[in-house]
Amino acid sequence: MQQMNVKFNDVDQIRQFVNIIDKYDVDFDLGAGQRIVDAKSILGVMALDFSGPLRLRYDSEDVAIKEKIMPFLC
Repeated sequence: MQQMNVKFNDVDQIRQFVNIIDKYDVDFDLGAGQRIVDAKSILGVMALDFSGPLRLRYDSEDVAIKEKIMPFLC
């Protein structure tokens, strides 16, 4: 299980992030506190308070994923 924090500055970054991870056959969870959503759901991600860092979790050892989402890591 990979776990890292991500941060979005605007809705366009959320769209870019979802488009990147949607290409992988891996389940991604994103949230803060008790609220967790499917990170591949743009509506779910937009329902979160993205003014602060969010915790991303996924179960894959593919290093290409981390390389692709590097701009969103904090």
